[in-house]
Amino acid sequence: MAGIQMVKYSEGDIILKEDEVNDNLYKIIKGHAEVYVGYGTEHETLIKIIGEQACFGELGMLLHKPSIYTIVAFSEILVMKIPEDSFEEFVKSNHQVVINMLRNTTETMLTFKLHIDLLLKEIENGQKPDEKTIKSVKHLMRGIGIYKSIDEAMMELKKTGNGSRPPIRG
Repeated sequence: MAGIQMVKYSEGDIILKEDEVNDNLYKIIKGHAEVYVGYGTEHETLIKIIGEQACFGELGMLLHKPSIYTIVAFSEILVMKIPEDSFEEFVKSNHQVVINMLRNTTETMLTFKLHIDLLLKEIENGQKPDEKTIKSVKHLMRGIGIYKSIDEAMMELKKTGNGSRPPIRG
């Protein structure tokens, strides 16, 4: 298929960078990669390690949104790089890729929900989450449309000064 490339990366190479828009889907053919948020910062967090058949880059390719994570080669890795204009043709003969993308998206949503629930629990208990937690959760949620809601919740907590759950508006 035209446009699809096989690309090798060495251990430690950055394949996809957080906050950058990318118009390719990547499928790991051989090797492993690390998934980070805050890569290279004091808030760097390893989310998971992915391996053969895993896909990433779908957010940028499908929605033209910046990546919400950085992908780093854990070992020498071979990936299939699928540009947006070749994606539809690729999917016709590779249905498993769509299933892998849905699994990845679902896992990401569950991770976000966990972080949101933890933050809201702290707010409900009248605790002011520490700045590191707030920054981490805001960073994770930036691309999914609820950044404003957490800001509103924190403002309400500051205003009321009590442990009641602030109204969450989307």
